[in-house]
Amino acid sequence: MQYTAHYASPLGGITLGSDGQALTGLWFDGQKYFADTLEREHEERELSVFRETKRWLDIYFSGKAPDFTPELELMCSEFRRAVWQVLLTIPYGHIMSYGEIAGRIASEQGLEHMSAQAVGGAVGHNAISLIIPCHRVVGGNGSLTGYAGGIDKKIWLLQHEGVDMGGLFRPGHSTAP
Repeated sequence: MQYTAHYASPLGGITLGSDGQALTGLWFDGQKYFADTLEREHEERELSVFRETKRWLDIYFSGKAPDFTPELELMCSEFRRAVWQVLLTIPYGHIMSYGEIAGRIASEQGLEHMSAQAVGGAVGHNAISLIIPCHRVVGGNGSLTGYAGGIDKKIWLLQHEGVDMGGLFRPGHSTAP
């Protein structure tokens, strides 16, 4: 059985998902791929992992970097897991490019090359937004591309974290994977 809870953020509603033990999803309501790992049959319930996640969100939206991570269960392929693990290493207030992530995964797996486009697909399908900080990933040229929650939310989140936006720009059209 899967469970859900809701959180009211400065950017709108957020839906949380859990298997009863760990956090399995965190989506801005209505975002692309909304609740794509959530089973059709689920129940709204207040769980300890939801209380912990809401505490994390309260700290984050107050302008501070949370010093803990709720228990996570990554319901995904091994490739997505590898990408999402790299995302977890991007510090609050910093960014990384899709190409840098691809290079890191290629190096870890002993490969000569990894497609930044494949990385972009994995980043775009991140089921645990904010905590797995996909909003901190940008194009190699500084394009604020590919955020399933929407470019406006991505810009707000990066500014909220104090990221230097000087070399970053809004793409001419939406490129969310």
